[in-house]
Amino acid sequence: MYESGDLKKGLKIEIDGDPYVVVQFDFVKPGKGQALYKCKLKNMLTGSQFERTFRSGDKFNEAHLEEHEMEYLYSDASGYCFMNTSTYVQEFLTAAQVGDARNFLKENIVCNVLFFGEKAIGLSLPNFINLKIIKADPWAKGDTAAGSTKPATLETGYVVQVPPFVDEGELVRIDTRTGQYVERVKK
Repeated sequence: MYESGDLKKGLKIEIDGDPYVVVQFDFVKPGKGQALYKCKLKNMLTGSQFERTFRSGDKFNEAHLEEHEMEYLYSDASGYCFMNTSTYVQEFLTAAQVGDARNFLKENIVCNVLFFGEKAIGLSLPNFINLKIIKADPWAKGDTAAGSTKPATLETGYVVQVPPFVDEGELVRIDTRTGQYVERVKK
């Protein structure tokens, strides 16, 4: 069980039977009276956000969330299909639940799917993933200015800025948290 003093950004709590994550947090101590904790909460099931103020001494239940290692299989009109690697049970996530992670999803990638009770509600990818460049402009002689980059399209369709020496067909490492190029990967 959490108390209002435990509130911080990223904390997952349960309110009225639904899991919420603290998106923004602000501590206010007025001249008189109790301290106030102003939070912006996001419902992890629906994605809706709202602001709520808590007083010191308020208590919250911990959101009972579990992560299962699952393999991404495919996407279609009904959503994104993931298979549990140990039980072979398939779960679907909506495009909203997958969010920006769809930019880095390719078939057979293993990631962690977040569950609330028996329901899949989100996913987290590995911090770094290797993807192939399918389209990039050739390097023009003289493109050696410090910090120069060019756009490159990855096999997932995501466009990332890469250094000019990176060519089409090469494998690159991408940071899934920022969506940025990290380095070339040797084959």
